[in-house]
Amino acid sequence: MPQGYWCPVLHAHLPYVRHPEYPEFLEEDWFFEALSETYVPLVRVLDGLRRDGVDYRLTMTLSPPLLSMMSDALLVQRYHRYLDRLVALAEKEVDRTARQDARFHDAARFYLGEFIDVRRIFREVYGSNLIRAFRSHRDAGNLEIITCGATHGFLPLMDTVPEAVRAQVQIATAHYRRLLERDPAGIWLPECGYLPGQDRFLREAGLRFSFVESHGVTDAQPRPTHGVLAPILSPAGVAFFARDMESSRQVWSAESGYPGDPDYREFYKDVGWELPVEYLGEVLPDGMRKNVGIKYYRVTGKVGLADKQPYVREWAMGKAASHAANFLENRQRQVAHAPRMAQPPLVVSPYDAELFGHWWFEGPDFLNFLFRKMHFDQDVVKPITPSQFLDMYPECEVAQPPFCTWGARGYAEVWLNPGNDWIYPHLDMAAERMVALARRFESPSPLERRALAQAARELLLAQASDWAFIMKTGTTVEYAKKRTRDHIARFTYLYRALVGELVLEEPIVAEFEARDNIFPHLDYRVYT
Repeated sequence: MPQGYWCPVLHAHLPYVRHPEYPEFLEEDWFFEALSETYVPLVRVLDGLRRDGVDYRLTMTLSPPLLSMMSDALLVQRYHRYLDRLVALAEKEVDRTARQDARFHDAARFYLGEFIDVRRIFREVYGSNLIRAFRSHRDAGNLEIITCGATHGFLPLMDTVPEAVRAQVQIATAHYRRLLERDPAGIWLPECGYLPGQDRFLREAGLRFSFVESHGVTDAQPRPTHGVLAPILSPAGVAFFARDMESSRQVWSAESGYPGDPDYREFYKDVGWELPVEYLGEVLPDGMRKNVGIKYYRVTGKVGLADKQPYVREWAMGKAASHAANFLENRQRQVAHAPRMAQPPLVVSPYDAELFGHWWFEGPDFLNFLFRKMHFDQDVVKPITPSQFLDMYPECEVAQPPFCTWGARGYAEVWLNPGNDWIYPHLDMAAERMVALARRFESPSPLERRALAQAARELLLAQASDWAFIMKTGTTVEYAKKRTRDHIARFTYLYRALVGELVLEEPIVAEFEARDNIFPHLDYRVYT
């Protein structure tokens, strides 16, 4: 029996970005970068742990939009093209650096090997189906896969139309069941957004547990005895696990955490912005500069981007190993100094999955070192999944979590502010109209049924919290605004045509279906 347990949780989600109307689309790179830098490297780590007999435990959200993109034939085809272009560029870079810039030759050779290996794992090992990889680790009992809101909609701000909250949960669980062939036990509430009373929708869907930010448990009523070191049970019977801030900050903070170490790879210096456009060729198909994934510099320290020093892979691996040892030592101290409890203390560490590999390039290696050290070098702290912990310790204190989110200030400020508050009246009206449509059409014609299902898809895609987040952070604001407006516009056409204000035209419905094809088996009656 260990002195305590560690529950790592990776929230894997991307907004649904798929543009068949264009031969190339810049924002689809979000998905391709995540596959190459996070999801395939994570699978490689898990495969290696399994091969070497390491009894790791990991929990991952695989959100419905992410699962949908992983299983979409068009996006998979485009990802193959993306990988081939990366390999071709890396081959050119090995030659160029050997002749012109020896400082980066070792790094160029590393990238060529990395891209070839990512392509091999994706194509040859898993047959271009990464879902199969995650399922294999789930079936082995090491990986717990949980679901999320159907399109990562921010549930607290949907409460004016409770049917919309219920639909986000029900559609997500049905989608999980179809693609992963099992019922999900847990759910990641989008943005860790919890509103008292919404746990009833989780319970109705058969979900056993979820997660909240630290103050979701420490400020619960009555106040739980053990703070974030034990889950609580909500009034509806759903277990809530709270984030441990100390272990989280060590990993995600670029200021005080590991990713800011001088020897790690610098994210913001990429050859896509530094080498001639003509030389980069097909990786910039429209001639517009972007990150391409080859980065030759290390963090170096608090200096300007122009003063960064070359990246040395061996140094970075040494730091990943030492940081894994430090993280484990800190968790050992944490559980050793925990107050006396009826069961071992539990340290829950949730992170955005893309921190590991995309933002912090060495993150998957850190996890690899950490799980190996936990397995081979000690017995004080052991990794565990939420379901396993609840099976062992089913008795939880009953308490009501308050309204809470993660993100800046912890109370929805990121998703509701003067830069994005204009979207919510439109989303509320569309949700009310969707409920009215679902109740009105008890026996629709085949075309009406298609239109009703597509109206639900457009609403769900408009509700994605990603758009409000982007409007707040200021990255691709115009794209986020356009996505919101376009989905609402398509929904409005379908609504007006269904209620008789416009003619319902099959070619228009078919065009919408081809463009926004998420949830092909969606039943609009989920909104009744």
